[in-house]
Amino acid sequence: MSVKVEASGRRSVEVEFEVDGTPEQVWAAIATGPGISAWAVPTVVDEADGKPSLVRMTWGPGFESKARVTAFEAPHRLVMEADNWMPDAPPIAGEWTIQARAGGTCTLRIVQSLFASGDDWDNQLETLDSGWSAFLATLRLYLKHFRGQRATLKSLMVPATGTEAQVWDKLMRTLGLQGVAVGQRWSAAAGAPSLGGVLEYLHALPYDALVRAESPRPGIAAFGTVSMGGPVMVGINRYSYGDGGDAAADQELAQWQAWFAEHFPAPQGAEESAGT
Repeated sequence: MSVKVEASGRRSVEVEFEVDGTPEQVWAAIATGPGISAWAVPTVVDEADGKPSLVRMTWGPGFESKARVTAFEAPHRLVMEADNWMPDAPPIAGEWTIQARAGGTCTLRIVQSLFASGDDWDNQLETLDSGWSAFLATLRLYLKHFRGQRATLKSLMVPATGTEAQVWDKLMRTLGLQGVAVGQRWSAAAGAPSLGGVLEYLHALPYDALVRAESPRPGIAAFGTVSMGGPVMVGINRYSYGDGGDAAADQELAQWQAWFAEHFPAPQGAEESAGT
């Protein structure tokens, strides 16, 4: 997605799509800790005087991002601003706007923007947009099939040997997802932890696949790879919905840890990221 440049120096990227739910239901998913945690990463929304003031998202052990809430008009508009999102980067703002549509759906519009005198940060804006694509696809699935339900998230990322394309190809082959089209039913290949459902999303660069799980528990399984300059990381985010699933989620995580350890042994000198 191209960066829009204004005479004021404001540079922005924008995405807009339709989601299921009322404005109030969509707002709960994007502006509350439990809601964001149900489709992204574990999140806490701090409040001041009964209004959201700070959004804290935990991306992994010791890695937390923070964004100040600078505008709040429930259930239609939320604006956040983050400093230090990249070394020496200017503050970046994210505006989320919800507009009701007919038929019980809403249009969700997201604008990421910053002010800069040149194009030094344009690539980072575009990366932010593409990097969020799988999370936003997860949000759409959550609102369509599971909105309002309690979420349990278990995450696992491990370092792997090879290029990102090679690791992704191996993951798809080993899971039995290679050749499966979006909309088709799928069951994990023999030897993998029990998992079955519908492939709902498939994307390359970044490499992501989302399965709407029907068994062993309803939810979403997000498989992906990422390269941050070191070894390629590969793993799963497993969102389970409904009450009483914590023990089962822990057991499933242990099974995935063993499976990834077998099929993606860590390169020498690299360590596995702890599952949560």
